[in-house]
Amino acid sequence: MEVVRSLEAWPAWAAGRATVATVGNFDGVHRAHRQLLAAVRREAEQEGALAAAVSFEPHPSRILQPAAAPPLITPGAERIRQLATTGIEALLLLPFSRELSLWSAREFAERVLVRGLRARAVHEGENFRFGHRHLGTVATLAELGREFGFAVRVQARVEARGEVVSSSRIRELVAAGAVERARALLGRAFAVRGPVAAGRGVGRQLTVPTLNLSPYQELLPAAGVYCTCLRLGGEWRAALTNVGMRPTFGPGGPLTVETHVLHPPPAGLEAQPGDEMEIAFLRRWRAERRFEAPAALRAQIERDLAFAERYFAKFGLR
Repeated sequence: MEVVRSLEAWPAWAAGRATVATVGNFDGVHRAHRQLLAAVRREAEQEGALAAAVSFEPHPSRILQPAAAPPLITPGAERIRQLATTGIEALLLLPFSRELSLWSAREFAERVLVRGLRARAVHEGENFRFGHRHLGTVATLAELGREFGFAVRVQARVEARGEVVSSSRIRELVAAGAVERARALLGRAFAVRGPVAAGRGVGRQLTVPTLNLSPYQELLPAAGVYCTCLRLGGEWRAALTNVGMRPTFGPGGPLTVETHVLHPPPAGLEAQPGDEMEIAFLRRWRAERRFEAPAALRAQIERDLAFAERYFAKFGLR
């Protein structure tokens, strides 16, 4: 997938090809997004056109309502990685600004879809909004399509396990610790990715050794203990992860993500601060709590590890 970061750069790369396109934020690149993008890809193949997605960087809420902007399911680079797995040929990643937010629905369609992408068809979900103050709807888009000569395909809402698939609902579920339900909507386990941080050695000395994720500013599950899979150096391993503020070792503190690998290789895990790690959250086991002494915490961790062993045994994972 080619990533193009301005309208000005698009014509040179696309070499005049018409497109079948879709526009959205695509936070999470969840089941509904993937269904929409698959439809774009199929029609593009049938028409001999370029399959394209249009999105924005940063997320518009970071510019328009920074104090209320939600944490992202898939921050920048991860969203691009997930979009690349959909088979879309090109991503036009427009720099979002207050100036762009003032474009009317008509101006956006004419400048981006018509003159920029030469769109032959545009696919959107039924709740799609665009243009200044989100005044443009799919009905608006259809009217503009008739005027400018592109077809509009509207995807009905997608449901999974009785819930409508949406980025906002996935955020709610993850924030509540309901990572199994979030996985049904995402179509994969919710995961976070970032560099390994240098730890204080407390876990190795008093409880169990852990790998610590560097401070993470986007969406995290509710504080608690989770069965997870850890990827480090390209290999996945069964793990137990604590999200929380380590109340047993002092009052409050920054939120931390600490992962203990259940069965490290004989030579140990070779992880240095700055190495990239990825943690996929599979099931929440319990809430975080404060223990009177490290020994009591250690006893609870032994119970946590026993539960994790039983959980992973069901799937033949180690």
